[in-house]
Amino acid sequence: MSGRTGRTGRSKRKQLPLWQETVLLLGVALVLAVVIKTFFVQAFYIPSESMEPGLILNDRILIQKVSYWGDDEPERGDVVVFKDPGGWLPPIDSAGPTNPVAKAMAKIGLYPTGGHLVKRVVGIAGDTIECCDDRGRLLVNGKPLEESGYVKRGGAECNGPMPTNGACDEKWEVGPIPDGHIFVMGDNRSRSADSSQKMCRSDETECVPGDEFVPVDLVVGKVFVLLWPADRFRWNTRPATFEDVPDPSP
Repeated sequence: MSGRTGRTGRSKRKQLPLWQETVLLLGVALVLAVVIKTFFVQAFYIPSESMEPGLILNDRILIQKVSYWGDDEPERGDVVVFKDPGGWLPPIDSAGPTNPVAKAMAKIGLYPTGGHLVKRVVGIAGDTIECCDDRGRLLVNGKPLEESGYVKRGGAECNGPMPTNGACDEKWEVGPIPDGHIFVMGDNRSRSADSSQKMCRSDETECVPGDEFVPVDLVVGKVFVLLWPADRFRWNTRPATFEDVPDPSP
């Protein structure tokens, strides 16, 4: 004789309707996208010709934010994306996307936003930068940089031409760079609105000393991959020449 020892079956777990599952999945995906944008990776585009020849107008890039977590700051040679410190960009480049779909995608990091610049870090806090030696090379803390592999002089005879006229007939020096700031330049040295353009010249009356330095708090992240066009896909690495730059003198 057999007795009943328990339930002969289990009740089926109630399933959500398809439309509710879809909404739930979209919500989870949205949260994940916002988290990834905030802490890890974000998409941008190259807004000008200032980073040629390596990065060309409208190239799509990805930046990573992990390297600058905590107290870590940009290093010499990094290509960084940073928010406009004020007046570096014309209004049209600061506006960002206008299409509603693009705006929504920008919010979650899937579409480039406006109001940002892409430049290379040439100097960090404490550094002194000079232009130029007899071979037209920039010097950081007295060490010349070998930049021929990524710099476009654009007809200039040095790697630090005067942005106003593209000439190399006037030497310049800047620094020491204050704490919490960096000095940035575009790789297309004759066609870049960067820190060198913001330096005060002796004959300028409306220039504000210190405007040439970018606060590290405005740095969004470091470029680590050229994503599009696909035929130019590559990982972005720090040039070896910056490894030889000595620490600034006390």
